[in-house]
Amino acid sequence: MFENSQELYIVVKALSVFLLAAFTCFCLYYLGMILRQSFLITKEMRNRLKKIDEVATAFKEKIENSASYLLLISEGIKKIIEVVGEKKDKKSKRG
Repeated sequence: MFENSQELYIVVKALSVFLLAAFTCFCLYYLGMILRQSFLITKEMRNRLKKIDEVATAFKEKIENSASYLLLISEGIKKIIEVVGEKKDKKSKRG
C-alpha cells in the first residue's frame, strides 16, 4: 500500500489537517449558534424591559392624573360635609 514511511507520513499529515479543519468548522458553527442565541435572548430582554417601561409610564400617568383629581374630590367632600353639618345645625336649632 505504502512504499515508504514518507507516504504514510503525508497521508497522516493530510488526515490531521482535514480533521483540524473539520474541528475548526465545528467550533465556528457552535460559536455562531451561541452568538445567535445570545442575540435572541438580548432582543427578548429588550422587549420585556420595554413593556415594563410602558407599564411603569402608564402607571405614573394614572397616578399623576389621579392626584390632580384628588384635590377636586377632597374639596367636594369638604363641601358635602359642610352642607350636612349645616342641615344638622338647622335641625338641632328647630328641635
